Amino acid sequence: MEAVQLDPAKNALTFIKTDVPSKIDNDEVLVKVAYAGVCGTDLHIIEGKFPCKRDKFILGHEFSGVVAAIGADITHIKKGDRVAVDPNKGCNVCSCCTVGSYHLCGKGAINGTIGIFQNGGWAEYCKVPGVLVYKIPDSMTLKQAALTEPLSCLAHGWERVGPILIGSKILVTGAGIIGNLWSSVLHHSGHRDVIVCEPVAARREINKKLDTGFQCIGPADIKRMKTNDIDFGVDVCIDCSGNGPAIEESIDLLKPGGKLCMFGVAAPDVKIRISPFDMYKRELTIVGVMINRFGFSKALKLIEAMGDRYLDYERLGIQVYSLKDYKDGLALLDKGNISKLVFKIASDLK
Repeated sequence: MEAVQLDPAKNALTFIKTDVPSKIDNDEVLVKVAYAGVCGTDLHIIEGKFPCKRDKFILGHEFSGVVAAIGADITHIKKGDRVAVDPNKGCNVCSCCTVGSYHLCGKGAINGTIGIFQNGGWAEYCKVPGVLVYKIPDSMTLKQAALTEPLSCLAHGWERVGPILIGSKILVTGAGIIGNLWSSVLHHSGHRDVIVCEPVAARREINKKLDTGFQCIGPADIKRMKTNDIDFGVDVCIDCSGNGPAIEESIDLLKPGGKLCMFGVAAPDVKIRISPFDMYKRELTIVGVMINRFGFSKALKLIEAMGDRYLDYERLGIQVYSLKDYKDGLALLDKGNISKLVFKIASDLK
């Protein structure tokens, strides 16, 4: 089978041909991959800025496909079912797992993610634990289903920062794919007083194509608004940038009682400055969001509800490339001309 493999020792990707996984355990499923996304975390991993498996492995933790084979104990899906795969599970015995927070598990979760610590979906086939495989509705395309993982994280973030009151003034920092998905979900949920801040002009233009009517402006425009109106502020900020200075500026823009959702993944060495007295005086709330907590079923419902109006690839700025052309796709993504890269892997799966 074809795959794109990372050598962490060299921070290098290689297009390879390797064997299809042949030994399927009783509790496992072999998925024929249709679409596999490139996440910002993948880019951090390729650059050597995010923890991952030390040996060579196949990246890809956002993918959809069709069940090619199942183990003897698998009963909730069958061969031929169209599915999406949750890349994370816990150990089920640690203190985090036993209270339902398996996404914070020290042994599993992000420390054992498919596509980060074991072979993932940037390949024609991927072997995964059966409990992580979700059948998708007939009304959903496999292209849409490839967005299940990022939307499951967003569903978790929504719960972490919520409730977001009707009429709230909201700032979204960063208009990559995550900022665009947050913009779409906020609009879908009835919010209209939203500002999106993005430094790259090409990405601002992509965000405007979402047809939400939200302001999409640059950092200089935000500073000008603050200068012209000393009372300018927002009730909620969703940081999708993972950029330290942007996060610090977002905190300054919060109204008293405001909330910051730190959603974008920052590199491990990024630091921010914060005033404890300011936190106290303005009674601010800052929440972190890591992956998803029982979010896959919610994400599938969200995809059904949002449909083509919000999840059209072209409108979201998503470009589809074949695996063998991964270098061209990553170069385009690096230039900021697209919001997300998705690999189309199985040509016979729509």
